[in-house]
Amino acid sequence: MVKPSATGNSSAHGIKIAIKSFGPTSEELASIGERLSLNPALLDYVGHSRARLLYVEALEEAEPAKGGRPKPPSAFRATLYDDKRHRTILAEGLLSAPRKLSLTESALPPPPSDAEFAAAVKIVRRDAALGAALAGGQSEPYQPIPALSLTELPDGSIERRIAVGLLPRGPNAEHEIVAVDLAARAVTRFEGRAPGNARPHGGGLCGVPHDANQATAAKGTAGQVWVTVTQGGQTLWRFLAVRPAASSGTNGSGIELRFVDYKSKRVLYRAHVPILNVKYDADACGPYRDWQYQEGMIQAQGIDVAPGFRLCSVPASTIMDTASDTGNFLGVGIYVRGNEVVLVSEMEAGWYRYVSEWRLGTNGTIRPRFGFAAVESQCVCNVHHHHVYWRLDFDIRTAGNNRVREFNDPPLVGSSKWHTKSFEIRRARDFARKRKWRVENTVSREGYEIIPNASDGVAGAEPDAPFGRGDVWILRYRGSEIDDGSVAIGPPYEADIDRWVNGEAISNHDVVVWYGAHFTHDVNHAGPAHPDHIVGPDLKPVNW
Repeated sequence: MVKPSATGNSSAHGIKIAIKSFGPTSEELASIGERLSLNPALLDYVGHSRARLLYVEALEEAEPAKGGRPKPPSAFRATLYDDKRHRTILAEGLLSAPRKLSLTESALPPPPSDAEFAAAVKIVRRDAALGAALAGGQSEPYQPIPALSLTELPDGSIERRIAVGLLPRGPNAEHEIVAVDLAARAVTRFEGRAPGNARPHGGGLCGVPHDANQATAAKGTAGQVWVTVTQGGQTLWRFLAVRPAASSGTNGSGIELRFVDYKSKRVLYRAHVPILNVKYDADACGPYRDWQYQEGMIQAQGIDVAPGFRLCSVPASTIMDTASDTGNFLGVGIYVRGNEVVLVSEMEAGWYRYVSEWRLGTNGTIRPRFGFAAVESQCVCNVHHHHVYWRLDFDIRTAGNNRVREFNDPPLVGSSKWHTKSFEIRRARDFARKRKWRVENTVSREGYEIIPNASDGVAGAEPDAPFGRGDVWILRYRGSEIDDGSVAIGPPYEADIDRWVNGEAISNHDVVVWYGAHFTHDVNHAGPAHPDHIVGPDLKPVNW
């Protein structure tokens, strides 16, 4: 049984980390799922159909007043799927009174659960030809991208089938992706051996050897903690950390930080990565909108201090460090390296492996980082371009009274190298002008600078243009603009942040900065996993 809270001490520079659980446990959510199968209201709603429970997740509480502290989640949402009527059923209720449900339905297909994928693999094993290849070790199953094969029906519903990839392991085997209808227990094979946007293109496999048998943490898995970092008796950092599997947004958002305070003063209300996509040269595969809630294994030595959080005695390592698709822990590893506290987790989306990381320095610097790797696939043998978009909801000291200033050298406006952004705007990175941005409180003048790194790239570079939509957006805060709503089964695949740039005043208001970074991945020349495959800006305090 994981302890509800724990304190870990590090002798490195006298830094101490205290961690305390927040919100329901996975066991509590699983118990609700078990009771749903007997709920009269749900049984009546489903009728003669059969609806599979996919996952139960805690719902984020309504946002407290800016500057306040959140309450633990009090409500849940259960997602079920009805194959017969091709509909998603959402059952919502209170954790304290799960029998009383609010029920709605939608044609939008939900992501597959781990149990569904496992059931799909079993059906493939019963197929005469494919099953023989699996049994004989000629092929190995894995979850591809997209994870679903969808067909729109005349009435507006969508036929949903689970995609199963088959890696070639024998001398005469070929890579293939099939679709499985769980209700009919039927396997569909495609012309060209895969759906059009995931079609293998001859030749061998590229990427780190794939471990198809390791566990993953699925969407909705519980895991939130309060983290307090002290040094020499002084509290440096306090924030709420959310594991990727419990993160917010349509497709998840990696490790999510909320209510981030440095030296007891608010810096960020929320910081996460709600949008992640990839584009291939000449559309060799994809494009894809990726998901960021399916955690993969990392190597982490230490003690489990809360569900999905391990306080590490040595730095945790990911595929970026080991070039191995294996590990011993699912969730977030927390450790001290030098003068930084590091939170790291690895995520899976088909054959992609993504690393979500936050590095918080004792001097107040925050270094958000995102890494890119891949496991065996024919698609990743082709050059492709990853785009990651951080959403940084700054509340410098207060929610309001914030503004954004931009630095250019040589200047853009008059003789001053700094100018204030008055209205919502999209801005390009300009390394020639040493361009950076400062979010500051207009009353106290305390602030944080957003400093790009050369590895972050520039949007619009050929041959990827115009898929990488931009570098930086400065927006007025709106609670409805957590992400652009595009699901990871696409289309659309491009980031649609531009639609929020609608002329609103932003100076002396509550502001949000979206920061996009762009990485070109060439597995053939750079290797499947490499430490240089990391992007992200530096956030540095000013006048703090």
